[in-house]
Amino acid sequence: MRRFALAVLIALSSPLLMAGGAPPPPRRLEFNDADAKALDAISAYLNSITTLKGGFVQVEPNGGADEGTFYISKPGKMRFEYNPPSPVLLVSDGHTVAVANRRLNTVDRYPLVDTPLGLILNNTLDLRHNPQLLSVTHQEGSIILGLRTSNNRSKANLALVFSEPDYELRQWSVIDAQGLTTTVALRALVSGTPLLPTLFVLPEKNAFANRREN
Repeated sequence: MRRFALAVLIALSSPLLMAGGAPPPPRRLEFNDADAKALDAISAYLNSITTLKGGFVQVEPNGGADEGTFYISKPGKMRFEYNPPSPVLLVSDGHTVAVANRRLNTVDRYPLVDTPLGLILNNTLDLRHNPQLLSVTHQEGSIILGLRTSNNRSKANLALVFSEPDYELRQWSVIDAQGLTTTVALRALVSGTPLLPTLFVLPEKNAFANRREN
């Protein structure tokens, strides 16, 4: 279960995917006109999202799979929860990110400023000029972006998959320090729908929040 939380946080929270932070190394990746246009379209799509909800399927390195529901409200708010019997809930209220585990009766919290949810939860993404983007590939109606989550990496450890040509976010895959890959696939996406503020209330220890949208 902790792997899921890390997969979500790495994909959505890497400070190095933001414009700020330490100066990146010199950029080497160049794009053809078609890829540059696609990257601008994907950036515009992500920046235009105000709310987004849908289902997700997480596939572990051992082939095991779990399902759940996610909610995003920009800027800064999100909720990822597993279907029972999983105990995991991940919530950002725009200030703090909390990872709760009902089974273990734990709630781990991280300041949002330390883990900025930049890739999806901000409104100023510019993939074409992002030095963490290392590759753009096309495969069977999809465009796959390979990114690194650290300047110390020479290879991508995060893959974002968008449909093509409509550029809807479909899934991401994270490679951890052991070389194992966790994939989170999204489905039944609905954007622009008002979401209840209670979805983004941080869970407390001994009171695991399992609220869903009415």
